[in-house]
Amino acid sequence: MRWGVAERALSGQDVSGDGHLVCTRPGGGILFAVVDGLGHGGEAAAATTVALATLNTHVSEPIVRLLNYSHDALKRTRGAAISLASFDARHHSLTWLGVGNVEGVVLRDTFRVQQSIMLFPGVVGYQLPKLWAAETLLEPQDLLILFTDGISRDFLSEPNIGGSPEFIANKICNKYSKPTDDALVLVARFANAGT
Repeated sequence: MRWGVAERALSGQDVSGDGHLVCTRPGGGILFAVVDGLGHGGEAAAATTVALATLNTHVSEPIVRLLNYSHDALKRTRGAAISLASFDARHHSLTWLGVGNVEGVVLRDTFRVQQSIMLFPGVVGYQLPKLWAAETLLEPQDLLILFTDGISRDFLSEPNIGGSPEFIANKICNKYSKPTDDALVLVARFANAGT
């Protein structure tokens, strides 16, 4: 398992409202989280900090419950969009979902989209719909890419972006970040899935 992340704050801002978390889960799993605090600047960053701390505290919980904990914790902030992906090494699978507009894809075979994350409308901390998670089976070398709305989806039209997850994340962020928002992209390669 290798992963990398690239991000940048909106020009003129000292902090970014986008953030990420990668941590182990019981049983050898890994949680990937990308959070986009509403708006930008200090208040967006504060919401993201609360969300990431909550996710880290409750990392052993199922991901739907993680979003419910985050919703409760974010009620005194401006709220956030959050996408979560939980990798299960035993079953070579990814359980994932999101609320808001943090997108996610699993790419296979020269950057072809294999699956997309199930996104629910709403704002974590303000309006949370009834949630359920989807499961995606993985193959060796599959890429998970989670990205905030500060990244243009146009990168998905590229036929292939080779290299390490960190290289891919930096290339996407540098080439496809929008000048009007914070931007973050997280890339993970499941090199050992299926072994």
